[in-house]
Amino acid sequence: MKKTVSPLSDQQTHLYTLVVKADATYEVFIDEVSKQSGKLEEGWSFLAPKEIKDPAQSKPADWVDTKKIPDPAEVKPEGYDDIPAKIPDPEATKPDDWEDEDDGEWEPPTIDNPEYKGEWKPTMIDNPDYKGEWEHPTIPNPDYAPDTYAKYDSLNYVGFELWTVNAGSVFDNVLVTDDKEYAKKAAAETFAKIVEGEKDAKAEWDKLNKVSS
Repeated sequence: MKKTVSPLSDQQTHLYTLVVKADATYEVFIDEVSKQSGKLEEGWSFLAPKEIKDPAQSKPADWVDTKKIPDPAEVKPEGYDDIPAKIPDPEATKPDDWEDEDDGEWEPPTIDNPEYKGEWKPTMIDNPDYKGEWEHPTIPNPDYAPDTYAKYDSLNYVGFELWTVNAGSVFDNVLVTDDKEYAKKAAAETFAKIVEGEKDAKAEWDKLNKVSS
């Protein structure tokens, strides 16, 4: 689905229903309450796109899509690269106990050079040859088949694709039918009876199985 219908995570039993209609629309219910509806084609990613990029077209070799270019009139200042990034600290002095014979020739520590401006880069200006972003022309997709889903005249199975970090999820009483009223009746005979008193039962179970601290 392109838009997720968030499942409930309260550890209770819930009824999930997907209705697929003959007019290519769908509706999702949780506990018989509508949560999402729309056109199958817009809500689900199972069809090839209506249009595809024209394979006979490609970006012209002389197409310019670079927005900015270095200013050709700007040149690097003379001596720019001669400015060091580090310089000896002018405030540093040789320690009084420094002995050149034992300690070697003293060199002052270095600091960042306030005159250093980093790697020289020319100013970027608008490219006078810029033609904008090239858009690939599209054509109708010969593989686009909006009625693909309708070729199945009999649906007898349901598949589950699951991703969960918690164990213990159970799926039961799966029904596939073309009779909405029958589905409601089945829900009343199964789901409604299951949830009756379920919260109280769980509370009692938690009480009996609570680990004492």
